[in-house]
Amino acid sequence: MMDKALSFNGFGCKGENRSPSLSWQDLPAGTKSVAITAYDPDAPSGSGWWHWLVVNLPANQSALASNASGKLKQGLELRTDFGSQGYGGPCPPAEHGMHRYQFTAWALPQDLEVKADTPPAMVGYMLNAMALGKATLTATFVTP
Repeated sequence: MMDKALSFNGFGCKGENRSPSLSWQDLPAGTKSVAITAYDPDAPSGSGWWHWLVVNLPANQSALASNASGKLKQGLELRTDFGSQGYGGPCPPAEHGMHRYQFTAWALPQDLEVKADTPPAMVGYMLNAMALGKATLTATFVTP
């Protein structure tokens, strides 16, 4: 279960919108770039909800610190389904039940050729098409 401090501040939620600390290791051979995504497949949108997309991190980077969103020295944070760049924490509709938040580290053979406003679905397509490997951590959150 995700801490309330990680939840969104808006849309009826009152969290701190702090991005979580994440780390990864053992990248496949040929990895030149890493991407991190956070996705809610349970969002009542018909297509899920992208909460965070960070691309073009160097392959020698192995972690993001807590509350790193908006302060990255390398990589690029893209627009989420909230309509802005950077981390947007969990905020499922009240009484919608438990939602899953899939934090995925993607090992890539090159940087993605994207801009900050590239649509999240396009980024997801590109990641799935070129990933050398990926690992997912699933966390949960519920709004009472």
